[in-house]
Amino acid sequence: MRLWVMAATLICGTSLFTACKKAQEPQKPQTEQKETAGATAEESAPQKVVSTELIRTSQSWDGVELPDYLQGRPELVAVKYVFPAGQKLGWHHHPVINYGVLVQGELTIIGQDGKEKTVHEGEAVVEMVNTIHHGENRGTKPVILYMFYLAQKDMPLAVQHPEIPLN
Repeated sequence: MRLWVMAATLICGTSLFTACKKAQEPQKPQTEQKETAGATAEESAPQKVVSTELIRTSQSWDGVELPDYLQGRPELVAVKYVFPAGQKLGWHHHPVINYGVLVQGELTIIGQDGKEKTVHEGEAVVEMVNTIHHGENRGTKPVILYMFYLAQKDMPLAVQHPEIPLN
């Protein structure tokens, strides 16, 4: 059951990411097109779907093994985050397994132990579970990040730690 839930989440998350990324692409203006009798086979051939696995792991970005999946009915959650340039997200931890894909900018994740990971545009990241950390956009353009959570009903996706000051 756990493997099925994780596989379904990965497939749903990847599909959602693809659809969101497609929606962000600038739309080309439609122009009147004339059909030509001499179209090449390449031009008339249907496009093929391309699948690229971005990540497959059982560890978070800091190398720690992910916990066993929760027992009970899963709740799958997808969230789009936009971090303005220079923005710091406060210290927090995630009680649930989560992963994401950064579609714009660069996001630096800092563990309470000082370990850092910078996620670049197009990269996938598996977040820490039950470990306090925070994120920073040190770049000059907004970060857009899609995250996918394997949660349960009424579980928080993140627990904030405002008592820990940001540097």
